[in-house]
Amino acid sequence: MKTIVSKTIAFNGKFFGAGPTGVHRVAEQLVAATDGLITGQAGNGLDYAVVVRNGVEVPSYRNISCVRENPRVRKIHRIAWEQLYLPMARRKDFILNLCNLGPLFHRDSATMIHDAQVYSAPESYSLPFRLWYRFLFFFIGKRHKIIFTVSEFSKGELVRYGVANADKIVVVHNGCDHVLQVRPDEGKLAALRLKPRRYVLALANTQKHKNIGILIKAFASAELKDIELVLFGAATRGDFENLGHVVPLNVRFAGRITDPELVGLMVNAGALAFPSLTEGFGLPPLEAMALGCPVVAAPFGALPEVCGEAALYADPFSPDAWRQNILTALDDEAVRQSLISAGRRQADGFTWKRAARHLFETVNAASR
Repeated sequence: MKTIVSKTIAFNGKFFGAGPTGVHRVAEQLVAATDGLITGQAGNGLDYAVVVRNGVEVPSYRNISCVRENPRVRKIHRIAWEQLYLPMARRKDFILNLCNLGPLFHRDSATMIHDAQVYSAPESYSLPFRLWYRFLFFFIGKRHKIIFTVSEFSKGELVRYGVANADKIVVVHNGCDHVLQVRPDEGKLAALRLKPRRYVLALANTQKHKNIGILIKAFASAELKDIELVLFGAATRGDFENLGHVVPLNVRFAGRITDPELVGLMVNAGALAFPSLTEGFGLPPLEAMALGCPVVAAPFGALPEVCGEAALYADPFSPDAWRQNILTALDDEAVRQSLISAGRRQADGFTWKRAARHLFETVNAASR
């Protein structure tokens, strides 16, 4: 007997073709892992599709179809596409939004809001950005059927700032096992003349809540003069200096790097340093742990929830605390090996298959 499909679960594919961000990576991994779970679900009265704009490259999925916008539709801004075109084109579907925002006028929706940092760390964002996100969060939290988020910490923050009631919010932890499928490219080690285990990795990010300035101060100390801090990402030495930081010579800037280059840097690093004052999740520490790289983190935001007892924690306002913990992670072999073993065990608990299953089951129940 032919299955009658009553409704489609439509992934909002606005993130395809956009610049690489942590939020977009999560969305890509969740769609791919969900595709793998759909096998054997025939007959459940649901179909699955990812809806994208024309001209955008999309991975080939086995069970999720790709639906492109009507070619006769004039090219419109991505915000108008999400807020107007998407809900009209998929008005009979259940729309699943994985990148913080979604169409306001489509109640039959679920949206993943990764954090509440537009409220808790407003200085990290421009005023128009803050106002737009707060406006959308207010209505999305009230109108959409489910609000997903990525940690218990983020759930508490979303409740605290009035985005949604606790009974509407479902926590789906990120996975980190994607890094185990990436072949390391060690070209950056040669290009930057780095010695394995004698450098520390961190984000090149000037947002205030990322708190990278505390690492710059720590690496100005005499005890770390022979250790290099390698910052990867878009921000440059000039960007930090323009904010008043005095950047010592042992701070190196890797720029934007590929996934293989990042994995190559992580597997050879002495440690990953993550001093954020707040995080909705904090994926880089788990990626580092999965690859056997020790982690020194701040005990703030979701980081204790994510890292557990597998990281060294340092006061995010004390350069001396970071100096001491970094030296311990690099030079105390017993502590180092303990961190590596504990880190691998911690990372094993965060898989995309587990995340997708929780998402998949929740959406299937809500969309009936």
